[in-house]
Amino acid sequence: MTRRVVKTCLSLALASAASHGFASGFAINEQSISSMGTAFAGRSSSADDASTVFGNPAGMARIKREQVSGGIALIHAKTDIDNASGSASGSNDGDMVPFIGAPMGYYVKPLDDNWSFGLGLYVPFGLVTDYERNFQGRYHGDRSEVRVITLQPTLSYRFNEQLSIGFGPTINRIDGELTSAINNPIPGAGDGKVEIKGDDTALGYNLGVLFEITPQTRFGLTYHSKVDYRLKGDTTVSGPGFVIGSSAGTYDASLELTTPESVDFSVTHELNADWTIYAGSTWTRWSRLEEIRADNKGVGGLLAGNLSSISEPQNWHDTWAHAVGAAYKLNSQWTLRAGLAVDQSPTNNLDRSPRIPTGDRTILSLGTAWSPNDDVTIDLAYSYLMEDDAHIERNDYRATYKNTAHGLGAQVTYRF
Repeated sequence: MTRRVVKTCLSLALASAASHGFASGFAINEQSISSMGTAFAGRSSSADDASTVFGNPAGMARIKREQVSGGIALIHAKTDIDNASGSASGSNDGDMVPFIGAPMGYYVKPLDDNWSFGLGLYVPFGLVTDYERNFQGRYHGDRSEVRVITLQPTLSYRFNEQLSIGFGPTINRIDGELTSAINNPIPGAGDGKVEIKGDDTALGYNLGVLFEITPQTRFGLTYHSKVDYRLKGDTTVSGPGFVIGSSAGTYDASLELTTPESVDFSVTHELNADWTIYAGSTWTRWSRLEEIRADNKGVGGLLAGNLSSISEPQNWHDTWAHAVGAAYKLNSQWTLRAGLAVDQSPTNNLDRSPRIPTGDRTILSLGTAWSPNDDVTIDLAYSYLMEDDAHIERNDYRATYKNTAHGLGAQVTYRF
């Protein structure tokens, strides 16, 4: 029982793993639908609309008219669980990710020939997973719902025709809920339940540089800082066996979590009046996530030693993502886009959990932009994600996950 309790009561950080988002670890890529159409190739160098507030704040220097952009990306994931085995009985349906959406909104206003102001609201991390009631791996994870919402006020400055910089502090709000099953000490009484809730607000920043070698070619570099959270909430233990053992109840919980920094470098080159090509790479310092540890105050009864401090090793490693893409201007109103990306998973077979059953990814994207006039642009994008098989090799649960996902996004940009 002790082993299952420790592995069950994971912290909210683990729940924030976006196992079916379109970025590795628990990051979400979908902060721009115009960039989604090229598989996010050129994200830090394209500066096509107000979503550059996230992609590269220095890109606001290229926006000559006040504008707003808003949109949403919808994600539908599918998982097949094969070769499952373990000490517990149960099912392995795999349909644990509901239809989810990631909204975004941006505003950019040129202040003069050099300065621009921007404001962004987006979701950089998040997850909703909900396994079936009798999931065989329920002692390692049952239901998770976590989100991070970021508000980013931003300034950019254009030094000359070639060099621009941008900077924006980020105000990040994380909250979530995690539930898991616990093996009941009373035979035949059914599983117990652990529910963990917590939230926090923390600060970070984004910094970007845009260098335009020629009017047709530009390089972008964006740094997204780490963010240190100290989540506070409560842990609730319930179930007949735990009531008798005096471990049932609600306890104060705390958890330290650091979301990693990342560096995005990309190039945009306009071949001619019709064709534009993009390429980019992103490095993310996932090695910060070595261990998950949550502390609960005042736990008594049979499980006091197991629930007072809960930890599980992660041993993630740094990752690279690479993408290439192209855009073709069909006419004055329509632009077509396509892109291909590969993205490493930070997890390993030994420490991988059912909450993060992710492998290396390949993503194919298609997109289009329609501008009926100079004031309005509507962007649409579709992405298909396929992952390498992800193996979970816990002592009491082993399985192979095969993940795929479809993403569909829409965005509207209006210029004043």
